[in-house]
Amino acid sequence: MAQVYRGGQPYGTGRPALLTPHEVRTHEFPPRRRGVDPVEVRRFQTRLADELAALHQEIRALAQEHDRLRRALRDWQSRHARDCPPPNGGHW
Repeated sequence: MAQVYRGGQPYGTGRPALLTPHEVRTHEFPPRRRGVDPVEVRRFQTRLADELAALHQEIRALAQEHDRLRRALRDWQSRHARDCPPPNGGHW
């Protein structure tokens, strides 16, 4: 059975599913007797969705930077292990 994706993450990964900006923009609220101004609700949803989209973009950029730094560290460790012999000849 195929996994269903939400917020870019498959269900069941142990991470909470992130709301998407589209979900925020299109969410419908049930009518109430003493309702709120629908224009204000939509304005708030738009603002929230825009901030959410910016945060998702920042998370993606930080994840890419994290991967880049992890690769750079791994490369440095490999070069260091190859080029720098242990000071005691490898004996404890």
